[in-house]
Amino acid sequence: MIAAILTGLVALIHVYIAILEIWLWDTPRGRKAFGLTPEFARQSRVLAANQGVYNAFLAAGLGWGLWLGAAGFAIKIFFLGCVFVAGLFGAATASRKILYIQALPAALALTALLAS
Repeated sequence: MIAAILTGLVALIHVYIAILEIWLWDTPRGRKAFGLTPEFARQSRVLAANQGVYNAFLAAGLGWGLWLGAAGFAIKIFFLGCVFVAGLFGAATASRKILYIQALPAALALTALLAS
């Protein structure tokens, strides 16, 4: 049960990130979330939307694994692993904040899933 809740939380985080990147990137809310200037946000909007689609795919994969229940164990492991690696990479290359927003929740969900 804890694993499903944590996996669902990771999926919801990625839905929110996808919304920020796809639709809200160059709005005050998106700029604040990512620490962007209006100029940079405007110039990088298309790249951010593309990145947002990938985050939406991560959320969809986690949702798929949750929908399958126990039969989705390997799917959840795969997508949580992808989120964890992406979080480590983002923390190393973009912002340490990503370690706590993306990698840590994925690690906790993975740990709970493997322990269940």
